[in-house]
Amino acid sequence: MTQARLAPLLEDADRLDLALDAEKLASFERYFDLILEWNERAGITSIRDEAEAQHRHFGESLALLTVLRDAGLLPAGERRRLADLGPGGGFPGIPMRIAEPSLELALIESNQKRAEFLEVAVRELGLTDVTVHPLRAEDAGRAPELRAAFDVVVARALAAMPVLVEYALPLLRDGGILAAPKGSRALDELAEAGGAIAALGGVALEPLSLPVLPDAPPQTVLLVRREGPLDDRYPRRAGMPSKRPLA
Repeated sequence: MTQARLAPLLEDADRLDLALDAEKLASFERYFDLILEWNERAGITSIRDEAEAQHRHFGESLALLTVLRDAGLLPAGERRRLADLGPGGGFPGIPMRIAEPSLELALIESNQKRAEFLEVAVRELGLTDVTVHPLRAEDAGRAPELRAAFDVVVARALAAMPVLVEYALPLLRDGGILAAPKGSRALDELAEAGGAIAALGGVALEPLSLPVLPDAPPQTVLLVRREGPLDDRYPRRAGMPSKRPLA
């Protein structure tokens, strides 16, 4: 039953050359059940077609994992600290963690209902080394246990790059990487974020192509590395990065 129901996910895994054993598939199926159970009260996804939902939420999350593996940023089987900013229903962080159990994952979600869903999902799936933080990104960046703590920060559709850079870079250790999948305006957003990247001590790296399905809109993974000491001024107080992005 699992194999048939998760055919779209298996199609993506095969395309990405990613092995998912029976235990991982069972976790994905339980996770999918939880999404469907909670969707009405927590607004997890607007996608009604189950196959499309698997491709968009599971497949694209796994595509990000494989891209970061290939780039040497999340080597297979090696422990890395990963933060997912604004994951909503847990994307891309939870699918990445199911596929790569060595990841230590922090889910930073300000929406209370979605944070509650994430707590339930983590518990129901038995995911170890996964924590949920019901915080705004600006507050997370100043929390002692989260500031300068992560090897990689991922964020999908959370904010434009000038804002996202201020959210994410304070969470990264020196040398850590922000990885942000973006659509058709990816390179424009990267250019617009030049001031924020400079202010936060970042360096833009060569973008990567996300291997999505042939009929899906292309996506580019923007990469920014944090270097040197963190400026105590950032992130600014809640609401300021989005109201007045750094120029």
